[in-house]
Amino acid sequence: MSAIALGHVHTPRTTIDPVPLTRITAVELRKMFDTRSGFWLIASIAICAVLTTLGVILFASADQLTYSTFATAIRFSVVIILPLIAILAVTSEWSQRTGLTTFTLVPHRSRIIAAKAISSVTIAIAAMALTFAVGALGNLLGATVKGTPLVWDVTITQCLYYVLGMVLSLLIGFMLGVLIRASIGAVVAYFIYTFLVPTIFGLLATSQQWFRDLQPWVDIQFAQSGLYSFDSALTGEQWAQIGVTGIIWLLIPLLVGLRLVMRTEVK
Repeated sequence: MSAIALGHVHTPRTTIDPVPLTRITAVELRKMFDTRSGFWLIASIAICAVLTTLGVILFASADQLTYSTFATAIRFSVVIILPLIAILAVTSEWSQRTGLTTFTLVPHRSRIIAAKAISSVTIAIAAMALTFAVGALGNLLGATVKGTPLVWDVTITQCLYYVLGMVLSLLIGFMLGVLIRASIGAVVAYFIYTFLVPTIFGLLATSQQWFRDLQPWVDIQFAQSGLYSFDSALTGEQWAQIGVTGIIWLLIPLLVGLRLVMRTEVK
């Protein structure tokens, strides 16, 4: 007897294509701007860059009105804001209880985390382009107002170093968001990472000769400081120090955090 006669009809199984990573990334980018806090946090990068540039023009001496001065001054605010953006992009799924919906629509958590990482780095690169532009305008305006010669003392390679340093700082925030998955805890941990731990290492290096030579290999802030220096190119040893400290303070904790994200129940 045929399958139809027996009342059984075999229908082909429908194959559902997974949501493209580009679409997930676009959604994550939009989510970063959807809330007032997210919008103003990102907007504060431009606001701080403009205010810092005006401050340099008003208060810096004539011989300090160089492009590197503007870039260095703008960095201090941007290096704090960018990791906070990455932290909130990750922890929002847990702190705002949207994770259940997100991970239901896209069951593969690794794709969500990857999209958040891509969108955060995209924001960082766009922010760097904006700050470079603001710094350039400030350099032009400062030279015009104070009648000093234009000084463009930053090379393309040094700009790339600068961007790399900012992206690494953002990834520190991203790692803490993945590892802790709570906004307040991750923000507190970031400030400990950025200010308290380097201070302790610096005091230890000052008082202990044995640690002075070890510091570049264990202090991630000290190792990455060369990326923000416009004096000279990095040596092979400096790149090795960035790699070693990055493995210790960024890669290993990130892998632990990813493991927890994949196994932790979303409530």
